Amino acid sequence: MKIGFLLLALALLVSLVAAANMDKYNLRKGKEFLEKKALEEGVVALPSGLQYKVVTEGPAGGKSPSAADTVSVHYRGTLIDGTEFDSSYKRGQPAQFGVGQVIRGWTEALQLMSVGDKWELYIPSDLAYGPSGPGSIGPNQVLIFEVELLDIVGGSSAQPAVAGGKKARKSKKKQAKEEL
Repeated sequence: MKIGFLLLALALLVSLVAAANMDKYNLRKGKEFLEKKALEEGVVALPSGLQYKVVTEGPAGGKSPSAADTVSVHYRGTLIDGTEFDSSYKRGQPAQFGVGQVIRGWTEALQLMSVGDKWELYIPSDLAYGPSGPGSIGPNQVLIFEVELLDIVGGSSAQPAVAGGKKARKSKKKQAKEEL
């Protein structure tokens, strides 16, 4: 009986040490990934730590959602090693959710996007799930999302995007920095 209890306690201790090591490993690897990514052409790094790259720019004058809006998006989520953990594309239909009801990295990015935009997001763990990653997402993992903003389907506070393509992006980035 005592041996069984000791073996169980030892197994628990080993699993706790392994989890702590994974936590530190993911933090280190995530930091390295984000540092490299920030140097790539076309990648924008925001003060919050969120990084993004515009893959496709929607039509000029497209609306941008606020945190109170509901949006329709297609997305694919991967870990930095390329492991896909979620995809609306695979389900065959876009997802709908409140902009303010998702991880902080998504909330920040969606408010900078315009309908029709497709961005690649690089989200640090503190803007994602932090030390308590759900399912196949481990503790403190950086997440990569390909996000296509299809429509604003609910809410009434959508803002018209500033006309001018790249000027509009710069204006939105400046506004985001001022709000932080």
